[in-house]
Amino acid sequence: MIAVHRTRGDLDASLALARRVVRGDQVTWSSLGAGPGSIDVRRGSATVAAATRDADVMAVVPASAVTPLVRVVSVDGVDPLRRPRRYPLQTRASEPLPRVVEVTVVGDIMLGRRVASAPTSRQDPAAPLRPLQGRLAGADLTVGNLESTLSMAGAPRQGDDSFAADPAVLTGLHDAGFDVVSLANNHTGDFGEVAFRRTLQRFAAGPIEQVGAGLDRASAWRPTVVERRGVRFGFVAFNAIGETPAAQPRQPGVAQVRMQPRTGPLSAADLGRAERAIRGLEARVDVVIVIPHWGDQYTNVPVPGQRRVGRALLDAGADLVVGGHPHWVQGVQVHRGGLVVHSLGNFVFDMDSSTQTQEGVMLDAVFWGRELRAVDFVPYVIGPDFAPRLTDGERAVSILDQVAVASDAPFD
Repeated sequence: MIAVHRTRGDLDASLALARRVVRGDQVTWSSLGAGPGSIDVRRGSATVAAATRDADVMAVVPASAVTPLVRVVSVDGVDPLRRPRRYPLQTRASEPLPRVVEVTVVGDIMLGRRVASAPTSRQDPAAPLRPLQGRLAGADLTVGNLESTLSMAGAPRQGDDSFAADPAVLTGLHDAGFDVVSLANNHTGDFGEVAFRRTLQRFAAGPIEQVGAGLDRASAWRPTVVERRGVRFGFVAFNAIGETPAAQPRQPGVAQVRMQPRTGPLSAADLGRAERAIRGLEARVDVVIVIPHWGDQYTNVPVPGQRRVGRALLDAGADLVVGGHPHWVQGVQVHRGGLVVHSLGNFVFDMDSSTQTQEGVMLDAVFWGRELRAVDFVPYVIGPDFAPRLTDGERAVSILDQVAVASDAPFD
């Protein structure tokens, strides 16, 4: 495969040009439509590190050396990580074909309040999901954070910020491709215990798995396991914002990690529960994904406690951490080969008072078996109908720049 620095973006080479690169011929970036200058072509697994650091380097490497810290060059329109069987640049030393699983993760989904009362939603409670339904359903595994209850059987606990959605949205979420949603957030308890219990019952009887909420502490912390193409994925989720009751030994609620800025200081006991849940998955799954609800609202910069907890989650064995709650996109943290994506922003929400709350990114991750090979951030804008739609041009660049502003290299 041919790997380049992430800032080079999506590049595609003809098969003839790719073969010239592999042979070591002199080639230029302009031949790829990537600006002026000669390409510093290097060969061998160790050269991936050089491509991670240096935007002038192009590394010719075996597939096993590719990491999410670089981008791979497509050949004749074929992405070798997503479609290895169709990849035309094969060699005698080509490795066995992998089990490829594409995972899409989105941010906060709120289908109540003004979203529910919008004209399109009155006929179809899941209408805001329809514009991207094909995109979401195209992934092997699609994951999000559902920021509401599915019942109003109780008094609102957070005034106008109490969120409840029509139970019919479960079918809509499933039709849109969602397989797993986190309920570990600060709005699942907005209408009290009866509504919370009914929400759990509706998930138990429905087509989508939930993670992070339960009838007691043990069930709230119990990971959810899903298998795709022979690869087993384990999910752990927790809420660090409060407001929704924390599950107790004999009381319903969500998995909680108390930490700054809302419920801190950091509780070693709570973090220990998260670490044990992750470690307990080691023998059961191939990939562990953690979904924390954390941080400050309306900022692109993670609070220091997020970075500390993110490191701890990766050290415990998580392969990918994808957070939510800030309502803006936030940066990417790199630690020991793992990634923490601190916030993807809103996905469906009626927060139209600022530009940033109407923007976000979908995370597309490509796994080869248990190995994370690639991540891409796909920007979108939430419209007047509260539905997200993909964007490009200057608006897309602006959104991706907000991700980069607080990211570790090479995502900065």
